[in-house]
Amino acid sequence: MEQTHIRAVLSGNEAVARGAHEGGVRFASGYPGTPSTEILESVVRYEGIHAEWAPNEKVALETAAGAALAGARSLVTMKHVGLNVAADPFFSLSYAGVNAGLVVVSADDPGMHSSQNEQDNRHLARAAKVPMLEPSDSEEARDFLILGLELSEMYDTPVLLRMTTRVCHSESPVRLKNPVQVKKRAYAKDFKKNVLLPSNARGRHEFVEKRMRELGEKSNVLLSVNRIELGSNELGIITSGIAYQYAREVFPYASFLKLGMTHPLPKKLIAYFASRVKKLIVVEELDPYLEEQLRAMGIAVVGKERIPLTGELNVDIVAEAFAGMGAVSTPLDRPAPIRMSLPDRPPTLCPGCSHRGVFMALKKLRATVTGDIGCYTLGAIPPLETMDTCLEMGASVGMAYGMERAGGGAGKTVALIGDSTFIHSGITGLINIVYNQGATTVCILDNHVTAMTGHQPNPGTGRTISGAPAPRIDYEQLARAVGVKRVRKVDPFNVEEMEKVFREEMAANEPSVVIADAPCILNEKIEFGEPYRIVEEKCPKCGLCVKVGCAAVGVADDGMPYIDSLLCVGCALCVGVCKFDAIVPV
Repeated sequence: MEQTHIRAVLSGNEAVARGAHEGGVRFASGYPGTPSTEILESVVRYEGIHAEWAPNEKVALETAAGAALAGARSLVTMKHVGLNVAADPFFSLSYAGVNAGLVVVSADDPGMHSSQNEQDNRHLARAAKVPMLEPSDSEEARDFLILGLELSEMYDTPVLLRMTTRVCHSESPVRLKNPVQVKKRAYAKDFKKNVLLPSNARGRHEFVEKRMRELGEKSNVLLSVNRIELGSNELGIITSGIAYQYAREVFPYASFLKLGMTHPLPKKLIAYFASRVKKLIVVEELDPYLEEQLRAMGIAVVGKERIPLTGELNVDIVAEAFAGMGAVSTPLDRPAPIRMSLPDRPPTLCPGCSHRGVFMALKKLRATVTGDIGCYTLGAIPPLETMDTCLEMGASVGMAYGMERAGGGAGKTVALIGDSTFIHSGITGLINIVYNQGATTVCILDNHVTAMTGHQPNPGTGRTISGAPAPRIDYEQLARAVGVKRVRKVDPFNVEEMEKVFREEMAANEPSVVIADAPCILNEKIEFGEPYRIVEEKCPKCGLCVKVGCAAVGVADDGMPYIDSLLCVGCALCVGVCKFDAIVPV
């Protein structure tokens, strides 16, 4: 009996995990990245699902593809840029198909709350020719995950479940159900289907086109997913995902076509809906994905000429964008937003963060620093201002080598990359340096965890997502194994030693790897000792301690630096820069 009388308030991410449990998923993999991280962290709590963090998104999808081929329903989770990393298997898997159901979650980040770009992954579903579902709340996130597994098996295809930040992190009620009992499917050899030689892939391409035509017809009758909500015929709104919630609040009396399957689109249903209303608008975040396809169908719509192409939408933006259209529906009465002038609060490394010592040493050496994705990206902003580039995961290593070959940068270039990011996509860049006989210095910031996304374990932590013991990668041995002869491990809190090592390695005529080895202060709770204070009588207000960039160090109105004893962890990095012995233990 279904537990439809039991409700729980779940975030969208928790609801996806619940859908995996209820839908009979047996294997789940992914790579952490906001806003998707909590999905896999929630999945691991359910018995019967083997969940694991993969080294990167490509490996996550490849392992899930293998699990699905072997007959187990599977789930893969990643943020939107992670799908770029997984694009190679994603596109080819569209041709090969699946055996058991396989759903790929792409958590897009409109507004770039924690991302380097604002791409709209709806385009990747079209490009890869796979069906795509877009939930607008937590219950739909659960339901669409289960539907995706069913469609995956029915049409022999991976399914893309596109979440966005607001759906991932907002909470709403979900009616809980009992898990379905799904038998593991049998595996059968199939050369023409599973081996994508060109001769086989040509036939599979024809299958994919036929599959998408059939799914297009199916989308017209999935009325629980693509549904018409009739209101006034003066104004019709076509929308999907979180944008539906905003538009519904702004125009409570309009007619709606809410799209849950946004690839392929239900063209017959769209044409029918358009014929029932006098004016038609499209409300969607980011690109004019829906709008362009509607215009291609010959349907006149109002959309991106009024609504922004960038950033998240909200109720006020939607109301202002479509004001004055003469619609009979009116926005709900809402209190005027409170306008407050608050000081900027730029992000900063935590007090006691081991990365700070690395930046202090590199800044003193005036090195050109190619950076990467992680907490250490904060080294690019004042007052540290040491990192010159940040492109994508793993780019620091390749870019440093490229700058070296081009003779760019102010002196020697150093690549900075975190431990998890190095495993994700930095190793091949290091191999490239060795193979092509470069002399680049790569610094691995090993803080023993994937810190930025919430302290997830990785192959260098010695434990799995469930907390079970696991082999731990030795970065020193790994670097030597790929051919690096100069490998140094340094305590980043010893700034003088860090500076000395960097100076020596930057001058070397061969590749080198420096491992800055110290745990994340928040993850392992390092006990340094007593906090510090500033002796005002000795302090000349030179500001060197402030330039360390520690949140515990501030400046009073009279220009006198001070140390907040509640924030200070006693790491003593500020002591090392003070030339006047003005910083002493409390």
